Amino acid sequence: MIAYVTVGADDIARAERFYSSFLPALGYELKEGPEGLSYALPVDPDQSPVLPDFYVKPTFDGRPASGGNGSMVAFEAQNQEQVRNLHASALSAGGSNEGQPGFRAAYGPHFFVGYLRDPQGNKIALFTSNLNESGRDG
Repeated sequence: MIAYVTVGADDIARAERFYSSFLPALGYELKEGPEGLSYALPVDPDQSPVLPDFYVKPTFDGRPASGGNGSMVAFEAQNQEQVRNLHASALSAGGSNEGQPGFRAAYGPHFFVGYLRDPQGNKIALFTSNLNESGRDG
């Protein structure tokens, strides 16, 4: 089980603007601290954490942060409309487009995805595989 995912950022304020444009709509709550941003799904006091958490932090070695080639973090949305809306919101908040929301021939008929880069260059996917919506072939 993945417990958390961390991406680096040199400008935490820019990163917060970007990630806060869509993560709260997916249920994540932001906790800011001196070490960066922590996004977590809420839990009741007697409940175990809902994983994974997502962290945006300055690098530990002090060198510039960079997006890994071949690395990507994917967040699941409820439906195709939410993918489109959150993709647009993230672009307006400083992200760059890596692939408009839509179906991809290489994936299943219900896999609907939009790709972005955060201001630091980390690749992000917003996707849904909602079987209650029409698929690529329908």
